[in-house]
Amino acid sequence: MRVDRVDALRTFIAVADARSFTEGARRLGISPSQASKVVMRLEDRLGARLLNRTTRDVALTDVGRAYLESARAVVEAFETLDDSVRDDGQPRGLLRISAPVTFGAAALQSALLAFAQAYPQVGLEVSFSDRTVNLVDEGFDVAVRITRLADSSLIARKLAETRIVVCASPDHLQRHGTPQTPEALAGREAILDLNLREPTLWDFRVAGARRDVRVEGRLRFSSPAACLDAAREGFGIARAPAFAAADDLRSGRLVPILTAFECEPIGVHAVYPHARHLAAKVRVFVDFLARRFAGRPAWHVGWG
Repeated sequence: MRVDRVDALRTFIAVADARSFTEGARRLGISPSQASKVVMRLEDRLGARLLNRTTRDVALTDVGRAYLESARAVVEAFETLDDSVRDDGQPRGLLRISAPVTFGAAALQSALLAFAQAYPQVGLEVSFSDRTVNLVDEGFDVAVRITRLADSSLIARKLAETRIVVCASPDHLQRHGTPQTPEALAGREAILDLNLREPTLWDFRVAGARRDVRVEGRLRFSSPAACLDAAREGFGIARAPAFAAADDLRSGRLVPILTAFECEPIGVHAVYPHARHLAAKVRVFVDFLARRFAGRPAWHVGWG
């Protein structure tokens, strides 16, 4: 087996990022034993150990950590050069995407299938996770993020907005009353979303200024969908993005409350790393999503 030096660097990078020969090999579509041989030959050529191996983990040595940074730059330069010649505007190849779980189920899955239908030469590998991935280190081409962005190392394109809605079941409101101000949430049973940076701190806008209200609750889930399930069953008051709650709000299973005090909607963004030459597969995917979600989002229609 002969592997050129750039492929050897790609293999080393994949294994180092995954901290695993098995996972690194899977990302490259090769066997773990092949990946191991490639890295060992690279180490032999360099006369230095790049990775420390144990039965459970792979870790960079000090030399490997320094070499990894240079290896990334070399591989990026070669890929940019190849793409500049090969990329005739026709998108092709594997597109690795990260997206939040609930948004994926509620709004993105149908868009992904429509994109796959429109671009048959592009393969999709989609990871639905509420964890904020490192695009470069983990090998993702693009991510969908629903947040107020602060990472300037990424390019972001706004696709849409989503309201953050406080809601409860009609039965719960009938039994306990409907809060008329954010302060009235004190002492009420809240259903907390652990995906939020501060699950017990709900922000509102009162008289044009932000006001944070501390809430409490015995049910805590790392899932907006689970929070809404509990709210439908009358366990308390939930706070969730509109794309997750829209069907329940339209049907009346949940009732929006405190809408006059909502903060500004949060942006839905496509983000991707800076690159001197943006691959056609990334460009057309981001453009496709922008067209798909243009105008008033479907999740804001039919309620409230």
